[in-house]
Amino acid sequence: MFARKPIINLENFDKQRIHFGFYLGFNNYDFKIDKKYDDKDIIVDSQMGFNVGLISNLRLTEHFDLRFEPGLYYGQRNLHFQNISDPVDALREVKSTYIHFPLLLKFSAKRLGNIKPYLIGGVSTSLNLTSNADSPDDNSADRFRMLKNTSNYEMGVGIDLYFEYFKFSPSIRGVFGMKNELIPDADPNSPWTGNVASMSTRGVFLNFAFH
Repeated sequence: MFARKPIINLENFDKQRIHFGFYLGFNNYDFKIDKKYDDKDIIVDSQMGFNVGLISNLRLTEHFDLRFEPGLYYGQRNLHFQNISDPVDALREVKSTYIHFPLLLKFSAKRLGNIKPYLIGGVSTSLNLTSNADSPDDNSADRFRMLKNTSNYEMGVGIDLYFEYFKFSPSIRGVFGMKNELIPDADPNSPWTGNVASMSTRGVFLNFAFH
């Protein structure tokens, strides 16, 4: 594959109008938090999660493809509220299970032997199955609540590696939430949400795709 003049694998693979694949990967979700006024910070402890999903690829031109990559993303973020002295109340574990729907535009460079780098970006929407959005309880009852539906934009880089029988594509991508996802507590002076103006998702995805 990496020889100076390698045998060209899957020479006509990218000439297909439509092709499919799947991916496995890891994620690291974080929060971007904007406060209403200066106070002790909310520390976000990001945990490693995993991703699994499908790929539908539509060839537009030689260098551009339109891609739909629905998947299941599981992650966790631990929030440490430094303004709360009780160690139990100061911690909120935010476990998230997302059904993720990204629509992406892929720009590929010229293929060199069996290697082709690319840039990818687009928009996505996510359904959070563990948002607690419908719960009547809030943080006073140890229940952290978020919106069920979120929207994001995504940008990343990757590389296509052509093997004899399949194409392997590792990529890394950043995701950035576009709206406030926090559902505030009923008490406007809540020590958990009273000082939060907005809280939006951001994160990093490391995916390994097979076509």
